[in-house]
Amino acid sequence: MMLSMMISGPRQPGNDIDVYLSPLIEDLRKLWDEGVLVFDGFRKETFQMRAMLFYTINDFPAYRNLGSYSVKGHHACPICEEYTSYIQLKHGRKTMYTRHCHFLKPHHPYRRLKKTFNGSQEHETMRILLIGEQVFQRVEHLNTVFGKTQKKDKSKSCIWKKRSIFFDLPY
Repeated sequence: MMLSMMISGPRQPGNDIDVYLSPLIEDLRKLWDEGVLVFDGFRKETFQMRAMLFYTINDFPAYRNLGSYSVKGHHACPICEEYTSYIQLKHGRKTMYTRHCHFLKPHHPYRRLKKTFNGSQEHETMRILLIGEQVFQRVEHLNTVFGKTQKKDKSKSCIWKKRSIFFDLPY
């Protein structure tokens, strides 16, 4: 198991995170394809160890960097995407995300609570989650621009910003 932490802020790597992750991806590819010879101290013998990246746990800013999904604005939910339910507040110009009760089981008591949430009962069901192949189809043709001095292309409003380096892994 490996635990790592990156600190966000004005000097965070952003899209350039792939440059820092490249050595890790190369090592993971080697560990998957060939493995490495390792000594087992308990059995007093060597064996071919193989490994893979099973999952990552991260907050939304890290999800934006690692997963290449835009977690700001009206489509901030990576599950709902363009179906994200939101309300634009009038005086603060803030976005408030609503209707999260549709993630609950169909007969959950919270679905009936009007006052606690946005004044209405929740009758919608959760969207079917995207699988890795569907996400890859959405990002495989994106052009990734590295460096912080690049201007953002505002002509297209794609919620996926780049093809994540994790798609370079063979599994």
